[in-house]
Amino acid sequence: MLNIIAAIQNEVPAAVPNAPTIGTATTTGSTTATVTFTAAGSGPAATNFFITSSPVIGSGSSATSPISVTGLAASTQYTFTVTASNAAGNSSPSASSNQITTNAATFTCDFLVIAGGGGGGGFGGGGGAGGLRSTIGNTGGGGDLETALQLSQSTNYAVYIGAGGTAGNGTSYTRGGQGGSTIFSTITSTGGGGGGSQDFTGGNGGSSGGGGQNPTYRAPGTRTASPVQGYSGGYGYTTQDPYYTSGGGGGSGGLGGDAIASTTVNAAGGVGLAISITGSSVTYGTGGGALGAGANNQGNGANGATNKGDGAQGGSNVMMGGVGGSGVIILRYSDARTISFGAGVTGTESGASGGYKRATITAGDGNVSWT
Repeated sequence: MLNIIAAIQNEVPAAVPNAPTIGTATTTGSTTATVTFTAAGSGPAATNFFITSSPVIGSGSSATSPISVTGLAASTQYTFTVTASNAAGNSSPSASSNQITTNAATFTCDFLVIAGGGGGGGFGGGGGAGGLRSTIGNTGGGGDLETALQLSQSTNYAVYIGAGGTAGNGTSYTRGGQGGSTIFSTITSTGGGGGGSQDFTGGNGGSSGGGGQNPTYRAPGTRTASPVQGYSGGYGYTTQDPYYTSGGGGGSGGLGGDAIASTTVNAAGGVGLAISITGSSVTYGTGGGALGAGANNQGNGANGATNKGDGAQGGSNVMMGGVGGSGVIILRYSDARTISFGAGVTGTESGASGGYKRATITAGDGNVSWT
């Protein structure tokens, strides 16, 4: 009989554990939180720990700290207690945690969405800047400032970064390629128009490409009108001989320059826009300048800046235009949120600053979501 009693005593703890010490409760979403704790340093050992929320709605358990809590309600204040358990039963609950407020089910997201810039024309004009749409500071082309989006957590939103337009060929006098459009959710910015050439007008786009130098083809392209995202490019010089100068590509902040009769001075691209969505002022969407065929202007056009949507410079006679700069997406949202980048998307998230985090997406075709 004594042996039986001893065996039972070995299998069943003599008493319940002592209460754990509460740590810190942290909001992790609109319906979730985490709570840290420390097990009692003396008394019978605990085998599990579980959460009680106040008001009582969420639940969670774990053998170790922290405990993840699910089933909470959005935009609601909570405190938590942790209870230890073993085969003998439950401890008394810990003291209450700090109070948290779960995230709202929806949140506001500011954005800067810039398309790829247009390629420079071969023996021609500068590429137009990629269309620029923004809720911060300015939007492209002097258009109306965009309205911030209301997003939902745990929902996928499409993103696509537009590539820069291809270079025009100075030997065959081809126009530069249009930049690729950039997409975030319901916002699409149109790629910049390619620079014109001896045989082509400037291309259409978010900001349009500058015109070529031939009298027949000297006109710039047409900028996107709904919504306005950039400015038009400039005109090529009206007299073909002897200078062959072309127009500059339109920028997000200004018109592309018209060509002038000079062997050394060609039309400048339109200026970009300085926007501070990242917390620092950065200029995006500068139009590409023209590069004529005079004796002092023999060369390939320069490429547009990567991830700024800049238009490329036009090339001179028998030389190549530049490649347009790729686009970018920059997002600003509450620092209570954390973004996840889906497969095929290249992006980074900043630390919290001034109540916000910022995500910068530089490449890819996929989705993002938030917790």
